[in-house]
Parts: sequence; C-alpha cells; structure tokens
Amino acid sequence: MQYSLKKSLGQHFLKDESVSQKIVDALKEDDFSNLLEVGPGGGALTKYLLNLPGIDFKAVELDEEKVQYLEHTYPSIKNKIIHKSFLDIDPPFENEFTLIGNFPYNISTQIVFKVLEWKEQVPVMIGMFQKEVAQRIASQPGNKVYGILSVLTQAFYEVEYLFDVSEDSFNPPPKVKSGVLRFRRKPESINMRSQKHFFLLVKTSFNQRRKMLRNGVRGLFDETILKKEIFSKRAEQLTINEFAELTFEMR
Repeated sequence: MQYSLKKSLGQHFLKDESVSQKIVDALKEDDFSNLLEVGPGGGALTKYLLNLPGIDFKAVELDEEKVQYLEHTYPSIKNKIIHKSFLDIDPPFENEFTLIGNFPYNISTQIVFKVLEWKEQVPVMIGMFQKEVAQRIASQPGNKVYGILSVLTQAFYEVEYLFDVSEDSFNPPPKVKSGVLRFRRKPESINMRSQKHFFLLVKTSFNQRRKMLRNGVRGLFDETILKKEIFSKRAEQLTINEFAELTFEMR
C-alpha cells in the first residue's frame, strides 16, 4: 500500500533509518510508560516505538490516508491512532506522558506552545524541527535569534540541541536542514508573579526587540519603575530569570 505526500500538511517523510534510530536511542535515555507520537506519517519512528516493551503508545495523525497506511502496514497500531490535528486534542493520557515526533514544520511552534500548556503532564519531549526553529528554541540571551519561543520554553524546560539532520534524509528533501531537540521539564519552576504576567511581559518585550526595553513595555510598569537600569537593555539581553523577576514589578 502506497501513500502520497501532502504539501499542505508540511509533509516530508524521514527515510534515513540511522536518524530514526538516533532519535529512539535519545528517547530511551529517560524512563516513561506513556508515549504519544505526533504526526507518525509513513511510520519512520512508529515502527520502532511500537516495539518498545511495556509502553502505552498512542499516535495522533490528521491525514486519513496515512491512518489507513499505518493500520495496514503496522496492524498492532489499530485503536492507538487519534485521527485529529494535534492542535485540537486534549491530553490523551490521564497521567504523565512523553511526547515525540518529526513535527510538521508548518505547525511546529504551535506544538511547542501546546506542550507548554500541558507541561504538568509532559516531563520529556523529543522533536524534530526546521533547523532555524530548533536554534531559536535553544538559543541563549544575547543571540540574535533569542526571542519569545526561547524564553517561554526555557522557563519551564531544559532544552538540548541533539543533532542536525540533512535534507537528504527525507523524501521529498525539504529546502532546509532540520534539528532534533530534547526538552526535559525543570525540576523546580522559576519564581514569577504568575504565568499570565510572564507570558505578557515576554511577548510585549520582544514586539519591539531592537528598542530599549522601556520603550516596548511602557504600558506594563509605572514610570518610577521604568527608570531602573535594566530597562535600558534590549529584550534579547535579558535572562529568563530577569524577565521572571520583573513580573513582580508590573502594574
């Protein structure tokens, strides 16, 4: 049984077995009993994941054709596929679960934000992203690609850039390189006034990332607070802890 590729869904299927094996090896470095694969597609990872002993496995796949292909090719996956968009589902397990996937590039950042909403249930995630998105997520203060995605993710997860994946590892080859990241939830959360305040401050700060911080966040603080030295910096120069500390000064 064959399947077709759908550009509208950002589909590029991994064909390099050594890359699949490296991703699964990285997955095995943490303990887990529940596992969700996002976008199994042609089953490049799925065939390895289904064989993991003692694991409750589920996969979420939007494309009807891929669901049929997977059920035909890997009969043991029957009743384990959630036939929806990942962005539309509720957590598929009651307890904690690990999340893995060669993420569709057109929704990869939305996948990260959804996992942030689920962070109490997701201690570990391993995902493949377009390389520049992976670099953004993992970047540090002072880097020109350090931004909203970096700060919000790293406030709750340790992010590790595992390895690059070349265009030739896929069918069809994408126009960009890819990168695999591992997210491990931080054992202790950063002290912030509230998550709502933190998200608002970070998003507002980076809206005008080239300007001094005080110009971008003027509406969130009293003028006396804005005189502090830290507001002379640009958003990309602030550490995650500095953003968190500033939330206590917000109006």
